Amino acid sequence: MTDLQERSGVLHRIFASESASAPGDSHEQVVLCHDRDSGLKAVIAIHSTALGPALGGTRFHPYASEEEAVQDALNLARGMSYKNALAGLDLGGGKAVIIGDPATIKTEALLRAYGRFVQSLGGRYVTACDVGTYVADMDVIARECDFVTGRSPEHGGAGDSSVLTAFGVFQAMRACAQHRWGAPTLAGRRVGIAGVGKVGHYLVGHLVEDGAQVVITDVREDAVNRVRAAHPGVEVVADAEALIRADLDVYAPCALGGALDDSTVAALTASIVCGAANNQLAHPGVEKDLADLGILYAPDYLVNAGGVIQVADEIEGFVFERAKAKAAKIFDTTLEIFARAEADGVPPAVAADRLAERRMADVGRLRSILIPGGRRG
Repeated sequence: MTDLQERSGVLHRIFASESASAPGDSHEQVVLCHDRDSGLKAVIAIHSTALGPALGGTRFHPYASEEEAVQDALNLARGMSYKNALAGLDLGGGKAVIIGDPATIKTEALLRAYGRFVQSLGGRYVTACDVGTYVADMDVIARECDFVTGRSPEHGGAGDSSVLTAFGVFQAMRACAQHRWGAPTLAGRRVGIAGVGKVGHYLVGHLVEDGAQVVITDVREDAVNRVRAAHPGVEVVADAEALIRADLDVYAPCALGGALDDSTVAALTASIVCGAANNQLAHPGVEKDLADLGILYAPDYLVNAGGVIQVADEIEGFVFERAKAKAAKIFDTTLEIFARAEADGVPPAVAADRLAERRMADVGRLRSILIPGGRRG
């Protein structure tokens, strides 16, 4: 079978499954990118441009197959549409994944080749950092592409977007505490963080400063050691399973997606789940299981929107104080979602989806109103 036939088969299977899904699961565009000389294999997925250009990061990960990479890009792109809508941004949702181990195959040539593929979309997709990509990588990509955010301050960018991602997660966690315990603080509470890389590291700092008792785990020993060096009082457990079963008030998944499945939910001791990871719910129905068990779940794409708020601010010329003020509103939005969920008798994840979908529909509809000169957007 040729590469083209294999990729066609991948897309056929993906689109066949999408045709049987709910309307909100359909995507506008999927691009498979391949540059043989540099070794680039990438997928760019655009879920929606109803609110504007599709903004979302580039994930660099050693996927087991192209099909797995495409599916991850589709899932992440959809999440970005909802995240950007709920954050009040005039941006749609997209995501890209580069297939391979960034520690071994990431090169200047590969990143620049990827930049040219992003550029070829003419601004429909705007990229940024994600797992496996960093500010320095965005600067390289930008040498071939105009549609890049998350760049270094030396190049007019916002720098590390995990700074405001962590700040936003902390604001959502404060809102959870307010809703559950009547005060917007984690002081005296035990908070378990699974994954202390980019975002988790900063989140630990916020929690320690607030007076929380923090328990961490990470598959990377260097990430754990970095946190312990900065915060010697932090407790460390062996792995994610041990953390889930630990005596916690709050569980914060901050690594890769799918952290909340049937076995995880059944084992949880925490009464709140609020973390930075994308696509935390392993399958539909988990949000109801959490609610049935009395566990308060803060929807992931609401919680982790601080990073996209930060990089989106670059588009109009980055001002950190302005971006931080926008990210602070995650506290209010989280409380609003909880209130809507209680009023409608649905889990918070459903209430968040409804609010995001309403904004995409209401504002997206305005594109049908013709502006003199022929402009619709």
